[in-house]
Amino acid sequence: MDVESLRDYCLDKPFVEEGFPFGPETLVFKVGGKLFLLISLDSEDFRFNVKCHPDRIEQLRADFDCVQPGYHQNKKHWNTIVPDGSVSNKQLQQWIDESYELVFDGLSKKMKENLTQQ
Repeated sequence: MDVESLRDYCLDKPFVEEGFPFGPETLVFKVGGKLFLLISLDSEDFRFNVKCHPDRIEQLRADFDCVQPGYHQNKKHWNTIVPDGSVSNKQLQQWIDESYELVFDGLSKKMKENLTQQ
């Protein structure tokens, strides 16, 4: 997976917006105004941050070398993923899906209604 395929995958999800709220070196994807994935574009190594359920976060870091504590994020809720070829694209997509679902599920009922009525 590269930056463009990751971007396309994120934008295929319902109600997703992309932007650069932290400057031109960090591409951010949000649902309902809430961040679910960010990509550092200024790093030599491609990496991205995803939200993760706190009950699973430590186990993922132990099981996968490509999963690290979230860089510049709350380490209890965020992982940095380095797509180094050690896991499949399907696994990367699963982590993206989980992040999206965690954020979407955490939106208020009113926000979800607003999104679905657009």
